[in-house]
Order: sequence, then structure tokens, then C-alpha cells
Amino acid sequence: MKAQGAKKGVIFSGTRPTGRLHLGNLEGALRNWVALQDEYEAYYGIVDLHALTTDYENTGELQETIFQIVLDYLAAGLDPHKSTILVQSRVPQHAELHALFSMITPVSWLERVPTYKEKVLDLGGTPPGYGLLGYPVLMTADILLYKADHVPVGQDQLPHLELAREIARRFNNLYGKVFPEPQALVTEVPVLPGIDGRKMSKSYGNTIEMADPPDLIRRKVRSMFTDPKRIYRTDPGHPEECPVYLYHRVYSPDEHLEIARQCRAAEIGCVDDKAKLAENIIEALAPIQQKRAELERQPDLVRGIMDEGCRKARRVAEKIMAEVKGAMGL
Repeated sequence: MKAQGAKKGVIFSGTRPTGRLHLGNLEGALRNWVALQDEYEAYYGIVDLHALTTDYENTGELQETIFQIVLDYLAAGLDPHKSTILVQSRVPQHAELHALFSMITPVSWLERVPTYKEKVLDLGGTPPGYGLLGYPVLMTADILLYKADHVPVGQDQLPHLELAREIARRFNNLYGKVFPEPQALVTEVPVLPGIDGRKMSKSYGNTIEMADPPDLIRRKVRSMFTDPKRIYRTDPGHPEECPVYLYHRVYSPDEHLEIARQCRAAEIGCVDDKAKLAENIIEALAPIQQKRAELERQPDLVRGIMDEGCRKARRVAEKIMAEVKGAMGL
């Protein structure tokens, strides 16, 4: 029986530092992370080595981007007293464990990962590097370095996590039981499309960022794609086919059913609909942006949180790596 206040287990999750975080990150991950930090021993990383798998030539702004993401983490509610916030490259054991896992992972396991095939297509004929192929191995090292037994993931990440479980099993079979087989913490989270209707992605330039000022949010929402079947203001709408309505379900929780009714009855037009949505997003982000602005005026405090998180992560990682090396006879 667990003592009162005992944690359910250990979790790890992280973000690639490719830009400031957006509403998809907030609703798809961060809000869940904030809730989980009260229940689990939580490690949340900025996984900068992963950013190099596809963008290794452009690193001039990497440190500033990492700082901006930490601001987003803290503003959204991650508490450094409850969670360990770390930068992957500042805990060298991530790369060390990745190298060791690489020795025991068949290439065929990596080539079957769906996102690898997608990324290769995105490269448009440019030969992929090992870093891209080995991305899931590094992700496995990120998770198992802290013996995380649970990982908060979306449905699209389940193949990566299953590979992490396979690598853990293979290591344990070869060298003895060292690692848990991490389980998925799949939560139903809203999928918010980008303002152009595609998947929200910094690489597409179609995001609404958590730190966007109100006027920019209004401008971005005004440009959002709406119901493709509704040509004229008097046409009945189809909210279930409208990207704007997906946002209303999140940011207009008390109004979205009435908004859907008005849309179907052509009682509200897309311009007014988007104006209402923009104000609701601005209102929802106001406390986050206020906290972010306060933190931005205290850069030494933020860097101190990063430093302490990395120190704590290294202490844990050193102990795990001593166990790993002992098991492998190194």
C-alpha cells in the first residue's frame, strides 16, 4: 500500500525546440503535464538533440528558443518544485544511453516506424542521416534514463513508445532486468488544426502561439479556414466540418452548442463567429501571458530553474548509467 502522497510512478515527456509553443502544444500536451505533475515524479525536457535530426544547420537561435520554451512551460503551470525541467544536451547521459541502445537495436525496427517514412518523404530526395533514423532510439534513452514507467503520449506517438518497450525488453533479456517497459498515458486531448486547416506545425507557419499578443491572435483567427461548403452568409453551416468550431469546443465551452445551432441555421456568419473565437482565446491566454511577462522580467530566475533541473536530472542519470554499465560489463 502506498503512503499518503506517494507518486504513482515516473513520467518523461519533452518538446523539440523548434520555436515558441503554440495552442496545439498547450492543449495537446502542456495542460496534461501540469495535471500529471501532482500524481507522478515528472521529468519534462527540452529535447534539443532531437531538433538536430532535421535542422542541424540552423542552430544560431537554439539557446534563445530553449529559453522561450521554458517560459512557456512555467507560464502554463509547470512547477519546478513538482517537476524536473531539463535541457537534454545538458544531461550527457541521454547521448550515452542512446549510443548503448543503438548497439542492440536492429535497423529493421527503426525503418518500420511510420514517422520515419513520413520524414523521409518530407526531405524530398535529400538522403536522411542516422540521426533521423535513430530518433526513436534517442527517445527511448530519454524515457528510460529516468526509468520512466509511464509516458504521456498522443495516438500518433504510440509506435515510438512500442519501440521503446521493445528496446527495454531486449536490453533486459540480454543483460538482466534494469528497465521498466514504459506504458502509455493516452488522454483524449483536442486536436487543433493550424489556421490553414492543416496540422498545426511551426514548420508550416500556421500556428497561434501561446505568447501571441491580442491583435496578432485576432489577425490570425480572421484568416482561418472555415466550412468549405458554406459559400454565402445565408447558407446553412456545417460546424462539424469547420476548423473554427474545433477551437470553439475548447475555448467556448459554455457556448459551443449554441454557436453550432446558430451556424446551422445561418444565424451567425463566419466573420462574427471568428471574432467571438478570437476574444475567447485572448481571454483564456491572458493569465498565462501575464505570468510569462513576469517571468520574462526575471531571466536569472528562469535560468536558475533550468540549471537546477539539469543538475537534478544529471544526479539521477548518473546512478542509472552506473547500473546500466554494470549490467553490460562496461
